[in-house]
Amino acid sequence: MGSNIIEKVGQIGVPVKDLNKAIPFYKEVLGLPLLFNTDNMAFFECNGLRLLLSLPEKEEFSHSSSVLYFQIENIKEKYEELVEKGVTFIDEPHLVAKMGQTETWMTFFKDTEGNTHALMSEVQV
Repeated sequence: MGSNIIEKVGQIGVPVKDLNKAIPFYKEVLGLPLLFNTDNMAFFECNGLRLLLSLPEKEEFSHSSSVLYFQIENIKEKYEELVEKGVTFIDEPHLVAKMGQTETWMTFFKDTEGNTHALMSEVQV
């Protein structure tokens, strides 16, 4: 009976308006490996999760995406690196939750298409 349970998220789709602008952002700025791309799609690898950037087939699908939370070990270091690469951040790394001996830190940024994403880090204190 256990074979029908959902095990994990395998792919996340992010709608983009300009694929030629978005690909270098995700590949060179964020450093995600590009698996392959076509004229209207690009697939990236993120530790077992596929990220699909795609031009919307219809206008009704051209809204902003869900927020992607990219987990990183040293959030302040990655934040400074991305600021140097010209990434637009909405805020600075900040504490959002503390559970026992674990602090969760986040900072939010915009991609080239106006989608909001975040860096997150879980720190043992």
